[in-house]
Amino acid sequence: MSRVGKFLQEHGVAAMLIAAIATMAASSQAATPTAAPTPTPTLAAAPPATHSGKSSPYRRMKLSERAREFYPAVWGIDRLRVSSTSSGNLIRFSYRVLEPKLAKALGDHESTPYLYAPRSHAMLQIPTMEKIGQLRQLNAAEADKEYWMAFSNKGNLVRPGERVNVIIGKFHADGLLVE
Repeated sequence: MSRVGKFLQEHGVAAMLIAAIATMAASSQAATPTAAPTPTPTLAAAPPATHSGKSSPYRRMKLSERAREFYPAVWGIDRLRVSSTSSGNLIRFSYRVLEPKLAKALGDHESTPYLYAPRSHAMLQIPTMEKIGQLRQLNAAEADKEYWMAFSNKGNLVRPGERVNVIIGKFHADGLLVE
């Protein structure tokens, strides 16, 4: 029996691991030609961090050509945008009106707006303040003006980077990215 075999019998499994590592190291040194040592990286060479927050699992996407044609043609609006306030307690949905007659449905007093988040299954509503009323613009829509509505996000159920759906009566805007 060889010296390695006797050593393994006496010292057990730990010795087997050490022997295996030593054998692999010896064989890799014999197989590779001698070369100049490679420089070790320093901390100064590391790239700077871009941001410390978590990144969104969703890729940013522009609206498809069909979607860019659909919203102005059917609803008379464009520039749909959903953004979170700095505190995260409100989610703001804004849009620009192109044709006031078509966009009238979005400012209708009778229809209740909802913001649905598929990830958390949260259905957010517009809060009604005692002295102010609803946090949305309900006046007659004018062309080339931007309008908005704010949804209550108590408990931060919807976070930036998520996709949400805005529902106002028959109007549905699906897959909008919260900024």
